[in-house]
Amino acid sequence: MEFLFADNNMPFSIALMLMLIIAVMEGALTLIGLGMSQALDSLLPDIDIDADIDGSGSSGGALSNLLGWIRFGQVPMLILLVVFLAAFSLIGLVLQLALDNTLGFTLPAIIAAPLAFMGSLPVLRTSTGILAKVVFKDETESISSNSFVGHIAVITVGEARLGSAAEARFSDRFGTSHYVMVEPIDDNIFKQGDKVLLVEERGAIFSVIAPTNPNLK
Repeated sequence: MEFLFADNNMPFSIALMLMLIIAVMEGALTLIGLGMSQALDSLLPDIDIDADIDGSGSSGGALSNLLGWIRFGQVPMLILLVVFLAAFSLIGLVLQLALDNTLGFTLPAIIAAPLAFMGSLPVLRTSTGILAKVVFKDETESISSNSFVGHIAVITVGEARLGSAAEARFSDRFGTSHYVMVEPIDDNIFKQGDKVLLVEERGAIFSVIAPTNPNLK
């Protein structure tokens, strides 16, 4: 326990505790009949992800590429978060333990945390790929992302505005759920619970507008 809560290991200990808290809360919500989407909406705070979806900025293009690379949308964001926290904490703690046992010291958190973060990304990509094929196979194979355009989605996490994407969920014709990042093409602001119409796919982010036809679902 002394090693776990040492100052140099604090980022990894916090990540591990967050992962366990989320797992316990999700289990409790499942027991009372709430599904994954309800657990996601309840457990995660609003998250704004700055992005330039037209790809003109290097930061926006990098974000879009990163989201696509880690296969965002193939599994719910809650699963991505849990897998990332687990990979980040375990890689960091194993790294520090190996250094402590072999060289007698541990890296400062400011150095160890970025190393663990970079190491966790390939693990996250591999894990989401496996989960998408095994656990969420029906959700990811029922329709392709090219046919997402035209669907009505509901904002589940964050607030969508120009330069800031949010997560949205919609169901396809088979009744399976899909999670996508959305950003408006105009000055509209869409909050959690608002409905949006997917009008264009730009990398890992979809451009959306307010639905004008109340009969669209």
